[in-house]
Amino acid sequence: MLDRIGITATSLCALHCILLPVLLPALPLLGLSFLADHTWEHIFLIMTAILGSFALFSGFKKYHKRLYPFYLLFLGVAIYWIKHDFSEELQPYFIILGASLIVAAHVINLKLCNSCKQCADEECHS
Repeated sequence: MLDRIGITATSLCALHCILLPVLLPALPLLGLSFLADHTWEHIFLIMTAILGSFALFSGFKKYHKRLYPFYLLFLGVAIYWIKHDFSEELQPYFIILGASLIVAAHVINLKLCNSCKQCADEECHS
């Protein structure tokens, strides 16, 4: 379940970053100008990384003992984090790549847990 929440959170974060330039003029009218702040993005990214770490560790500890989902998660977070160091034209590519790596980490973790031969079917779907 944590993997599914992580996938959803990462996808929403990517949509936020991609749609923000389009919605930016309307944010003050809606009282949502705080969403345009880089601090908000970093806080949300940190929460995504923490949630992702819990989800991946759960699968690692209980089922598959594979580290590469962690590598994908942390690489995706790092790429996402540094996107502001580059031009605005390149930022969507960093968003897409970082979010894709984070989502891939969760999907791979789910697949590894579901393919576990040592657990009952219901335990693998967590």
